[in-house]
Amino acid sequence: MTRPLRVFHLIKGLGRGGAERLLVDAQRLRDPARLELGYGYFLPWKDALVPDLEALGAEVRCFGATGPARMAAALPSVALHLRRWRADVVHCHLPLSGVVGRLAGALARRPIVYTEHNLQERYHPLTRWANLRTWGLQAGVIAVSDEVARSAARHAGGRIPVRVIKNGIALDRVRPDPALGLTTRRALGLEPASPVVGTVAVFRAQKRLDLWLEAADQVQRRVPDARFLLVGDGPERPRLEALARERGLADAVVFAGLKEDVRPYLAAMDVFLMSSQFEGLPLALLEAMAMERAVVATSVGGIPEALASGAEGLLVPSGSAEALAGATIDLLEDAPRRASLGAAARGRVDREFSMVRMLEELEAAYVRALRGAAA
Repeated sequence: MTRPLRVFHLIKGLGRGGAERLLVDAQRLRDPARLELGYGYFLPWKDALVPDLEALGAEVRCFGATGPARMAAALPSVALHLRRWRADVVHCHLPLSGVVGRLAGALARRPIVYTEHNLQERYHPLTRWANLRTWGLQAGVIAVSDEVARSAARHAGGRIPVRVIKNGIALDRVRPDPALGLTTRRALGLEPASPVVGTVAVFRAQKRLDLWLEAADQVQRRVPDARFLLVGDGPERPRLEALARERGLADAVVFAGLKEDVRPYLAAMDVFLMSSQFEGLPLALLEAMAMERAVVATSVGGIPEALASGAEGLLVPSGSAEALAGATIDLLEDAPRRASLGAAARGRVDREFSMVRMLEELEAAYVRALRGAAA
């Protein structure tokens, strides 16, 4: 093909989640001679990243649906847009968008590539049923980790090829910056010498930030000058703020809110602490590694595939505040080890998790989907 491949991304919303932020970096770092990208989403109020995409020259279309039933009703509009936009391939993200995208792709006669960001077991039974019921309408599936690929194989079998393409980040933008960290600490009222433990997350139940605060309580008992930084927002925030007060942590925990650019906040941290109950391959973790933060994380989902415990960070079992706190205290009390783990984590990201590498692998997946459609 002498012209660029035209690939239309379809996703439920364009808020500031990990899967969504990947699309912005892809738009910025793609080779325009090889890939032309368009974007569609359903939930009108989840549009925080629309200006970013449009500023990068992308065409973005909102299909104005407010729930599963209206997403399904938007199917003819999606199919019509695919034809009008002249998409070569449709790339769907997340299960409900995948269901609508597969059906619209069948109507518009466009091959579908779908990225699975999570385990099938984690979806609502009806969501999982609809996802798997339309599974055969796609040309290929991308899994963000080996565990996600195994979950897809358990539930969907081998009828559609599943290939692992691990998430990538924009290494040109995410790099260590001690001066930025000091500036951010001052802006947040954190002492330059205070140990800071932090995380970046959507405040949902799966992130187990209640457990995170329990671990923070234990850390502060051992390291009284430690401070804690929570970056993000979500439905759990009121409960978490109340828990922080109940534990006497109100003066030690900073709720920084939802941030467009999390790099200044990562730079302010000494330890990045992730307490998730389940994950795919979290972008926030990769960004923390790229910023050379020492990481303590639960050994769930794709996390062990990105981080070698003891060499590039510390992994602990999920569900244990004591394990999270113990590993964090070990690192707070050992600055040379924090620096060594952070440097090794950055090296791992450089080798395996760049956005440039991810785009190359995605382009190959699109070519395979086109060849399959033409066969």
